[in-house]
Amino acid sequence: MADQTISAMQNEDTPRGFAFAFAAYFMWGFLPLYLKLVAHIPALEVVAHRVVWSLPISAAILLFLKRGDDVMKALRTPSMLVMAFVTASLVSVNWLVYVYAITSGQALQGALGYYINPLISVLIGAILLKEQLLMPQKIAISLAAVAVAILTWDAGGLPWISLALAFSWGFYAFFRKTLPVGPNQGFFLEVLILSVPAVLYILYTEFNGSGHFFHGAGASDMGLLVFSGFATAIPLMVYANGVKLLRMSTIGMMQYIAPTMVFITAVFVFHEPFGQTKLIAFVFIWAGLAVYSWPMIRNRFQR
Repeated sequence: MADQTISAMQNEDTPRGFAFAFAAYFMWGFLPLYLKLVAHIPALEVVAHRVVWSLPISAAILLFLKRGDDVMKALRTPSMLVMAFVTASLVSVNWLVYVYAITSGQALQGALGYYINPLISVLIGAILLKEQLLMPQKIAISLAAVAVAILTWDAGGLPWISLALAFSWGFYAFFRKTLPVGPNQGFFLEVLILSVPAVLYILYTEFNGSGHFFHGAGASDMGLLVFSGFATAIPLMVYANGVKLLRMSTIGMMQYIAPTMVFITAVFVFHEPFGQTKLIAFVFIWAGLAVYSWPMIRNRFQR
């Protein structure tokens, strides 16, 4: 999913910005349905194809926007390349865990991870940037901690998928801020870096007969894997353009669209177990998000 902490370029909402952001969150919300179609393919192979097929799409968009010079400058700057390698590593971990969550029947943990991600981002800011936590944020983080404790007790272990998603995306957002290129250029740079190991892995699987592009179910698997590039690049770049045209308070309220759609899909489409204990844990999460979001909502309507 997209960096929730990108600053808006203006202080007013626009219809175009709302349309872009809603479209991006809507596409992310439906992503589990696509990932279920490739559940028979190992998660690492799916992620490798997401990287490879995202590269030409993002390159075409950059050429259309005439932003190629920014990428060339980044490629000539060692410090930017190092930071791009860090963000690329984090986003690849995030993608891998999310694909595994959906394809292994744990979409609820995926939804939980993106519900608690804003709270984890606030916690990272407080620890690493010494940002002061406001009382609503402290309460929200505490409620999320209670939810994680309940799920840990229920499952006999930490909900590692949710925590890995929340922390990997939280740190991705944190380090992505230090990469001085636009979101579209940064995304291209990340998939360009990841494309080297991705191509090598795909070639390895195809040569040993375990790959699904040439040795899979034929045109069906080939088409699904190629589509992974569109499913990855298009929502992210649509979001990147939308966030520039919206207030951060509006983005803050809209960011729960995708995990809510994933939650509904997990329970009512995938029929994942959702007993009383999980319900109690999610109530704590939703309460925490309500406390966290209330100042943004209040400020939004006071303007």
